[in-house]
Amino acid sequence: MNFQKALTACFMLSIWTLTSCNNNKKEDPIPAHPTISSNIPVQHATGVAVNIAVQFTFSEAMDPATINSTTVTLNQGATEVAGTVTLSNKTSSFTPSANLAYNTLYTATISSGAKSLSGMALETPFVISFNTEESIDTTAPLIVSTDPLSNAVAVSRNKTVSITFNEAMNAASINNTTFVLKQGTTPIVGTVDYSGAIATFTSNTDLSANKTYTATITTGAKDLSGNALANATTWSFITGGTSTVLATVNLGGASNYVILAKTAINNNPTSVITGHLGLSPAATSYITGLSLVDFTGYATSPQVTGNVYAADMADPTPTNLTVAVNNMITAYNDAAGRPSPDFLELATGNIGGKTLEAGLYKWTGTVTIPADLTLTGGADDVWIFQIDGDLTQSANVSVTLNGGAQAKNIFWQVAGEATFGSTSHIEGNILSMTGITFLTGASMNGRALAQTAVILDANVITKVD
Repeated sequence: MNFQKALTACFMLSIWTLTSCNNNKKEDPIPAHPTISSNIPVQHATGVAVNIAVQFTFSEAMDPATINSTTVTLNQGATEVAGTVTLSNKTSSFTPSANLAYNTLYTATISSGAKSLSGMALETPFVISFNTEESIDTTAPLIVSTDPLSNAVAVSRNKTVSITFNEAMNAASINNTTFVLKQGTTPIVGTVDYSGAIATFTSNTDLSANKTYTATITTGAKDLSGNALANATTWSFITGGTSTVLATVNLGGASNYVILAKTAINNNPTSVITGHLGLSPAATSYITGLSLVDFTGYATSPQVTGNVYAADMADPTPTNLTVAVNNMITAYNDAAGRPSPDFLELATGNIGGKTLEAGLYKWTGTVTIPADLTLTGGADDVWIFQIDGDLTQSANVSVTLNGGAQAKNIFWQVAGEATFGSTSHIEGNILSMTGITFLTGASMNGRALAQTAVILDANVITKVD
């Protein structure tokens, strides 16, 4: 009996021991997903070097077969960047085949195809974005063009000398020390400005006629990155005009008239006109508002101190008028064709408020005189104004002469219409291809010579010799 109890107890102990052992047995753990513990560059980095190798360091050793150009990629927008993928220890590197672009956004990705040695994949793709550095400019700036060109001739005396660069420059480096203009060895005093890749030198006074000037830009001129011009640049040009007195315009037979027109002379009384009037080829009927009194070969008017002539009057008036009109046209063409202007596009055509010395002036557009204008010079000095557009003088504005200048030596060649505002005053000979209009109360010392019509309105028109 005691033996049986002992056997039973031994059996029960064996069962308990087996159960206890089974209960204490542990199952093998499930491997964790690998992660990215660090990356170069960091997320949203800026100023990243364009020769960077993008790196990802994993939390554990990875299966080299899964770290390749399929699972490790670099994109610029939708475009995949070519490169080489390597794995060393726990770090994967993507080395682009060429430098990245400057100042550009890139996106690097490790896909979930990347797996650890235990076969576990990244739980989700790992993505970073970064911006590359700004371009570092080490190239010297270049001069694209100069104005005037090197060895240019007949350059206008009011010319603003300019240089155009191939890139933006440091404005502070463009100044009177780095950009200079000389006539011989004499520096010209002027203002240097810079805007929109163009440097300009504007002389404080008009340049001299028919002189050689030399412009220089030194290596002190630098671009925005601090790169200087590789070499100083110097070029020369010759101004136009002449150092002698400009030749006058020969009016020929047209000089006998204070008003000469081809199509009409219309007057709104009462005007005061001193000098002869001529109209050809139009007839006397196209002269209105003067209350003409006919005589043989001419007419008179209480508003005119002088005679009035038209093409249908008795000989020799028609012949004289034909010569005068032809001379007027020749004079116009002479004035328009004078070469080498002293001043080109002066004040872009707005010459109000200025004092102008003698010389040849040219504009390819309209000229306006919105404020008083002064012409200053000696008794023999000549002014020729070549105007390809209209000439318009505002109301109550005067052109005055100074220093002995004479109206007979002033020639306004106007391709368009010449219009003089109410109570304005003009000096000189007006040679107009299109027409001349004097508004109410305007006055003139000189001649109105039109290849079409002259319109008057209670004006004072006085011929000068």
